[in-house]
Amino acid sequence: MQNRISRFLFLLLVGFAASLNAFAQEATKRNDREQQPAASPSPQRREEKKQPDATKYSYEFSQKDFVVNHIVITHDALGRGNITFERRSETTPIVEPVELSAAALGRIFGLWTELKFLDSDENYQAAKNFAHLGTYKLGMDDGKRHRTAEFNWSDNKAAWALANEYRRVSDQAILIFNIKLAREMQPLNAPQLLNEMDTLLKRDGLSDPQQLVPLLNELRTDEHIPLIARNQADRILKKIEKMP
Repeated sequence: MQNRISRFLFLLLVGFAASLNAFAQEATKRNDREQQPAASPSPQRREEKKQPDATKYSYEFSQKDFVVNHIVITHDALGRGNITFERRSETTPIVEPVELSAAALGRIFGLWTELKFLDSDENYQAAKNFAHLGTYKLGMDDGKRHRTAEFNWSDNKAAWALANEYRRVSDQAILIFNIKLAREMQPLNAPQLLNEMDTLLKRDGLSDPQQLVPLLNELRTDEHIPLIARNQADRILKKIEKMP
């Protein structure tokens, strides 16, 4: 009887030890799985990450008899770049940074997309020739393909609208440069330049009037320029503030 009891207790202890061992092994496996680091993305997945858009855009205008006879605008996909312009009476080109506003960039990119510029070989030049009004060049380079289109008048509405958008950018940038120069060197020219700004505003000739707000706020309190110019700046600012 005693031997049977001893044997029973021995078997019970063996079963309990086996259960503990199995539990320990399962816990170890679970812990290993939890501590295993997440798999790093494969090279293919890393390559699939979107690369920055390196496309470059350009606009050029030339007419040797105009006061500003040559203008070149270059910018990237964010609308940041430079404007270079030359005056008929000067030999050194002026280079200024330019940054298109989100509103202007949206309109401009919409027109580039509509033209499908790099996929097209369309000649935008109209049958009529208006070379006396100047020649336009539009260019795009995406790093693999490059194309430039030249015309002085176009029946393609998107091409002509794109040239006009860039003309607004250049008119606004050159006007800002002239006003800043007048504040430093020729303050008596400020009233005439602000009249020019008002005229461009009335005929929708500015790329984005909202970009002029900081400058106008400075001008309306700048005692270095004539009072008439300060009042004009204040009036233009109020017009812009009422614009939708």
